[in-house]
Amino acid sequence: MSFDDDAYGALTDHDDDSRWAYGTGFADPMAGVPTAVPDDVDRADLAAYCLMLGDDVLVMSHRLQQWVTRAPELEDELALANIGLDLLGQARLLLTRAGEAEGAGRDEDALAYLRDPAGFRNVRLAERADADFAYLLARLLVFSCWRLPLLDRLVASRDPVLAAIGAKGVKEVTYHREYAAQWVVRLGDGTDLSHRRMQAAIDAVLPTAGELFRPHEVESRLAAAGVAVDPAALRPEFDEAITQVLDAATLSAPAGGEVSGGEMAGRAGRGRDGIHGPELTEILAEMQELARALPGGVW
Repeated sequence: MSFDDDAYGALTDHDDDSRWAYGTGFADPMAGVPTAVPDDVDRADLAAYCLMLGDDVLVMSHRLQQWVTRAPELEDELALANIGLDLLGQARLLLTRAGEAEGAGRDEDALAYLRDPAGFRNVRLAERADADFAYLLARLLVFSCWRLPLLDRLVASRDPVLAAIGAKGVKEVTYHREYAAQWVVRLGDGTDLSHRRMQAAIDAVLPTAGELFRPHEVESRLAAAGVAVDPAALRPEFDEAITQVLDAATLSAPAGGEVSGGEMAGRAGRGRDGIHGPELTEILAEMQELARALPGGVW
């Protein structure tokens, strides 16, 4: 993993069309991809799984967009907007696939705007509010270090749409992880103040990552069928990446527990089961306001 790349240069590299918000290519990533659900795949499970993965990035994207105009540098305004748009693009594809699989006539807009909080299946890490910029970076680092190996394995999915989404997402989330890692190292290995604040953010965020690696029954069934990814299998790669970043940043994992501890999976409940905190209610109130005020509106 390299921490020397210039984020602005990466954003303005128009020869690389792998990112959705930048570059000159706007080809449909699903062009030519078969959309038929394999005959032996349970459609309800596939729809539920796509909702899980789609809700993760939809909610995380909204949180990132809240930092536009609040980031410390103009370069980071662009970077966070770009990352948020990447995730929003992934959310659109996944929610569309969920609607196709369930066959109930719901499209991406209906799934994004017309479900209540209990209907969302995102991991709770995605919905948490950020106390400061260091907290955002810690959360983005944890999210990306988990999401990247998930997408990489999803490329081998027997569902052709999920495989295509995985291939597209790997290119995007590779940059997301690099961006977060560079900032964590910059702050962790910076001044005394930046080090303390980055360490406090790591201490707050890392113990909540346990939820990411506990399989839901839908994930387990589809993983056995060669469609989904067993999240438990992602943990070694996650731990390795996190450890590498923390070492470079002169930071330490929270004392007295594994880096993938389980606060959210136990006492607080799991987002995969529709259990969320008041933060998701606040996010959806903001995100869904216009669509609910003007049902069926087109703009």
